Amino acid sequence: MLESKRILCIEDDTETAALIAEELLDRGFEVDIAYGGQDGLAAILRDEPDLVLSDISMPGMSGFEVLERLVRLAPRFETMPFIFLTALADRDNELRGRRLGADDYVTKPIDFDVLEAIIKTRLSRVARSEAWPAGVKLSEREVETLTWAARGKTSAEIAQILGTTKRTIDFHIDNARAKLGVANRTEAVMRAAQSRLIKP
Repeated sequence: MLESKRILCIEDDTETAALIAEELLDRGFEVDIAYGGQDGLAAILRDEPDLVLSDISMPGMSGFEVLERLVRLAPRFETMPFIFLTALADRDNELRGRRLGADDYVTKPIDFDVLEAIIKTRLSRVARSEAWPAGVKLSEREVETLTWAARGKTSAEIAQILGTTKRTIDFHIDNARAKLGVANRTEAVMRAAQSRLIKP
């Protein structure tokens, strides 16, 4: 059995989420639940899980949008297994999910024996140490500000792009710099890019 593997389940239906969590807990996994796409994206960026199970049809932000935005914001997540769980069994939706980078596409009702086999297979292929530096967790805003800084934008220009103030941008860059253990903004951008925390 793979040890201490933490799965994030993104599912807006509370009963379905509880059933999935119960089944996976019984099978030895740690499980966190996010009740919707926005919460799921925030949870991934805040504290990277080993694998994501996500519904597709959710209000506010669909599972497709979660994956699309995640990979655009932080390329390090390209190697994190992402599995769609959905009632949308048609071929077009499955193709869309796979083109976005989903590792698997499991239709409901869920066969939990099959799901467990898929999860174990996906987790066994991941070398997390190669995906991102241990212990470094940048917020969504820190990723965004460093990405724009890497593209040559000043704090004032980034503030205009993101609809905030220069002071707020400097605050996020300083936080990221401290987390990355570097002395200045340029080094922060270089370290984040080298570590695949951002994609310039």
